[in-house]
Amino acid sequence: MARHNRQGRGTDQQGSEYVISYPPDWLQQVKVTRTLENGRQSTKTLFRNPESLSRRPAGKVRTRVTSRKESVDFEIGVSDPQGVITRIIVETTRPDRGDRGTIHFTLQDGQVPRRRKSGGGAAAD
Repeated sequence: MARHNRQGRGTDQQGSEYVISYPPDWLQQVKVTRTLENGRQSTKTLFRNPESLSRRPAGKVRTRVTSRKESVDFEIGVSDPQGVITRIIVETTRPDRGDRGTIHFTLQDGQVPRRRKSGGGAAAD
């Protein structure tokens, strides 16, 4: 049986509210990264999926992020029948806001690849 997208909400560093339409079996969290007035970057978790990611998602996933205040409205659709995509980064820009008009959104699945521990030595040929 198909699982329909859910809807979540979040607030960024500047108090702007966002609505996230997300596939409950794929999306674990959305992070938002902005450049601050002093030139440094600030990253905040905008949304975390409250559901368990125990089921494998369908081969296609769609996620939509909207914010009236930030004039953001985009939808990402990905076909991933092998389930290999773990992260999607979307960069948005508002030319009328200069350097502070760029916002990065990181859409992360729940299957974060674990780093392999190396043996510390060189591999033998």
